[in-house]
Amino acid sequence: MLEHKKIHSLDDYFVDLDSRQSREVYFYRINGYTEKIGDFIKKYYDTARRAGVVIEGKIPNPDEKNLAYYSEIMGMDFQMNPSFISNGLKKWLPRMNDLQRKNVADSIYDSLDSMRRNGKTENMQKNAYIKFMCWLYYKFERIVNQLGANELPKILYEGDISNYELMLISILSNAGCDVVLLQYHGDAGYLKSDPDSVLSDDLKMEGMTAFPEEYCLKKVREAIQNDFEKERLYGNLPSVNNCTNAWISGKGFEDIKKSVLSRGTDSRFFYNCFYRINGAEDKLTYANELFQLQLELKNARRKTVIVNGEIERPTPDEIADIRRGNYAKADQLIMDLSANIKYPANMELQKIMHKTFVDILLAEFSKEGDNLNRLTSKAVYLLCWLKRYLPSLFSDWKMPEIGCFIHMGGCQNENEALFLKFLARLPVDVVILCPNRNVPCQLTDPLLYELNYEESLTMERFPEENSQVKMGTVAYHAERELDTLMYQDTGMYRNQQYGKANIISLQTMYEEIKILWDQELKYRPDFSVVDGVVNIPVIFAKVSGVKDGQTDHYWTSVKELVTEDTIVIKKAPYIEPMAPNPMKMYAAEFFKNGKLQRNKIKAHPKYPYGILREDIQEMILDKMQLLINQKMIKGIGENGMEYTVIAQILNLPKDIVRLIQKFDLTRKNPKMIYINTSETVISLEDSILTAFLHLIGFDIVFFVPTGYQSIEKYFNGQLMEEHQIGEYKYDLQVPDLNSISFGSTRYTWREKFFKRGN
Repeated sequence: MLEHKKIHSLDDYFVDLDSRQSREVYFYRINGYTEKIGDFIKKYYDTARRAGVVIEGKIPNPDEKNLAYYSEIMGMDFQMNPSFISNGLKKWLPRMNDLQRKNVADSIYDSLDSMRRNGKTENMQKNAYIKFMCWLYYKFERIVNQLGANELPKILYEGDISNYELMLISILSNAGCDVVLLQYHGDAGYLKSDPDSVLSDDLKMEGMTAFPEEYCLKKVREAIQNDFEKERLYGNLPSVNNCTNAWISGKGFEDIKKSVLSRGTDSRFFYNCFYRINGAEDKLTYANELFQLQLELKNARRKTVIVNGEIERPTPDEIADIRRGNYAKADQLIMDLSANIKYPANMELQKIMHKTFVDILLAEFSKEGDNLNRLTSKAVYLLCWLKRYLPSLFSDWKMPEIGCFIHMGGCQNENEALFLKFLARLPVDVVILCPNRNVPCQLTDPLLYELNYEESLTMERFPEENSQVKMGTVAYHAERELDTLMYQDTGMYRNQQYGKANIISLQTMYEEIKILWDQELKYRPDFSVVDGVVNIPVIFAKVSGVKDGQTDHYWTSVKELVTEDTIVIKKAPYIEPMAPNPMKMYAAEFFKNGKLQRNKIKAHPKYPYGILREDIQEMILDKMQLLINQKMIKGIGENGMEYTVIAQILNLPKDIVRLIQKFDLTRKNPKMIYINTSETVISLEDSILTAFLHLIGFDIVFFVPTGYQSIEKYFNGQLMEEHQIGEYKYDLQVPDLNSISFGSTRYTWREKFFKRGN
């Protein structure tokens, strides 16, 4: 029999018998956990699974069929001597050699003799003997012929071991196998069977704690399977890895310009940096510093890509070029999509890109959970952008070359952030420049090194050519700082400070319209600015009837609302249904899958708003999309009404376009007064126009003295507030409002007093 010895380290378990100090075996109980123990269990489990026995739970007792078969082959005789036991083993387990049989027989005899000495009856010894024989045949037959071999078999037992189980496993251990008992609930149960720890040793290691909750061999098996899947995903690993930022001095541009050979000399690594520089050290010289950086990179023949603002999204052609399928599992998704990474010119670079792609997607999968559609979308973006920039960054690449990718402005979406994380693990310096400290960047990464400066300035583009270098004077930057002090969270706003707005429809009394009408927007209730978007309180109302039946005073009240920026419509319709509209024939190509095709609209030769400020163009397109999304006009999404909406909004009257261009979102807003004294229903085109102008931020009031439903026909739901102010009047003629004098129709105090009493 072999000797039980103590281990010096857990690795001793994996040493062949001939390489051990003596003919020794190991039998240990593990009652606690460390990461090192976790790794050992994983390796030991894998070994026992292949060349040993793994027991999860109890060893099943022999059932009737097992005992019947044993009785048929062996009979039910029992003699308490080694020779009888050895002969039984020879017949019952014929694959054992003589030495193995002798060792097992002697060990069984010793165990049964111990039972005899402890007062157990012969019948109890016989029952134990038959149980041992059945267990050897049905549970351990695969290893009995390997006992004592150079590559020792392994037994891994999980749970609280019983007395008879311990006896048999100790028998096998003595005959030549290693054993590990995993005891998640501690040693108390075991010590009832072996109070002096004679049969096995208790493993003691520094830093041991209780096993993690829910730890079990099933979890170990899953972890091994995951490791196998990862190995399959990664394939052949690259011979070099990234050494990112470990070598930098923290001096920003100086680190970026540092020659590749002076960064480090270990051939196992490429030395790159991953920087985000917030603000500017000196805003007077910042632009020139960037220009000089670009020149030095060019002179050093380093491949450089500069992206201003958001990385342009993948085009349909780029997306179509990515081979992909439908996936049920993340590893299937990653393995299939990673096949799109091909760079036959340099297989080492291909391996680096492949490994990084797998690393990034596995990390994202741990965050996304089971959302494979989102993971696929992110992976396709990565691959599209990698293919787009691969020629510029890596053409003819060889170690230890390092390219440079400069992103002007912070990352504004998660796909951009993920792509820069990906690039930063390739042989590329990745530099994110955020000179405007008021614009946040969404990227977070433990590899990222941030350099923060106090000064902030607005710069939209990287000055790649000398003509693009713009250097502000001291007075210019002083004015910008004054702007920040005066116009940030102070309630004061500079001209055209904001370019985005949401509207809030005010619910008012009729009398309040006159009070609010000519107010600056910032003084109206519920006005606010949140994250650079202005929330504008606007009036959208219908006034039905004539107050007190007094038409003179009625027209005077209308006249009082006419301001410099008011469009007055005196007759319906304002836009005739049959009026020519050159945009109608193109509307269908401007709208697909529920979205405006903005680039196509702006690039169209008939696009009428190209001369407007960019923020105004974006606002027009935003509100057009919003009008369609909210289905404010009947028929949108049902009968192609959205194309009529697009055509009409792209063909606005010139005077209205000029009012939109002039509109300052924090000051007085433009107005529209629409008077309809007849039975004519306003046209579809007028309905689209007024709904759109309402979303833009116009104050709009319909004056309908007849009280007819002449306004609402094409609106989807009740969009406006209606005020019933008096009796209905018919066939009124709209006077020349310019000729009305405010003083000629004012009541005397007596008239006012007695009128109220009527």
